[in-house]
Amino acid sequence: MEKTLTKKAFPQWVKKLASWKVYVPYKDEEGRWNYVEADGEPVGLDVLQTTLPSKKVLFPQSEVFLQFSKSHEGDKEVLEVQEVLPPSEPQVIFGVRPCEARAAWLLDGVFGGDPKDVYYWKRRDQTTIVGFACTPPPSENCFCTSVEGSPYAQEGSDILLTDLGDKYFVLALSGKGEALIKAAADLFENPKTEDRKRLKTVQAESEKGIKRELKGARTAAEKLKSLFDSPFWDEEAMSCLRCGICTYLCPSCHCFDINDEIDNSTPLQGKRIRTWDTCQFPDFTMHSSGHNPRPDKASRLRQRLLHKFQYFVQAYDKIMCVGCGRCITLCPVGIDIIKVLEKVRDHGA
Repeated sequence: MEKTLTKKAFPQWVKKLASWKVYVPYKDEEGRWNYVEADGEPVGLDVLQTTLPSKKVLFPQSEVFLQFSKSHEGDKEVLEVQEVLPPSEPQVIFGVRPCEARAAWLLDGVFGGDPKDVYYWKRRDQTTIVGFACTPPPSENCFCTSVEGSPYAQEGSDILLTDLGDKYFVLALSGKGEALIKAAADLFENPKTEDRKRLKTVQAESEKGIKRELKGARTAAEKLKSLFDSPFWDEEAMSCLRCGICTYLCPSCHCFDINDEIDNSTPLQGKRIRTWDTCQFPDFTMHSSGHNPRPDKASRLRQRLLHKFQYFVQAYDKIMCVGCGRCITLCPVGIDIIKVLEKVRDHGA
């Protein structure tokens, strides 16, 4: 389904989605953009990139799996366990850039295996992603075209909006996307010939505007195998602070930890909680024996690149990095994944 929507009508569309919980990009008091639940204020789509990706809506930083309690009835111990599933409520995320929507598409493969992650999919099945194509200029460190994406990629989105100036070109890509349009059908129009021409022009200009490039991403993936035990990683990881920003802010990283939080009250109560984790922390691979197969920064930096460009490719035939550039832009010591991979690609050449 193809439609157009004037920018003046866009807020009216959002208002008509009363049956959905709506998430939008929002700028906080410290100047950071993040996705928050809309509160009736005007919705803007101008931000190129939020700090935290929209991943947090589908895969929260912290979520409760189980609640449990233990009590005694006379000499008998009574254990009660209750599963906590996400609520049944449809939701929509507006303004998701194509790289982030593509990341959701990659996460679908990770959490859609056997067994299927019911917590992730309870949210995913209820979520409509309204992607927003990148128009010139893109983010300064964007390199989506180097990792099999594009500024107007469709993977993961249910609707893809493209800014045509005074209106949006609206492309519905799924039944969920069509339902969102039908909820305010009177606001949409059929695209005209000039709208389609403008769409093609904008898409071509968007690709030309990408400044960063990683040539031979798949070649670098093959080269990573031969560098596993190389001192190359010691040099590249020297400046790393082990802060984890590169993974926590990545839209496709998905490592997590599961812990029990127990309140030693009477009766004893507790929760089983899943939280984001990162391969960049020293205790991420710590065994109960005390052995750590990745004891230093070099082995952990190596793991991050191998996961995205070798292991994931082997498992899913897709590059796990979507080229959003967050890890470059926000790394406090300037570690640049493109430059590191270029060194990998050219090593020994």
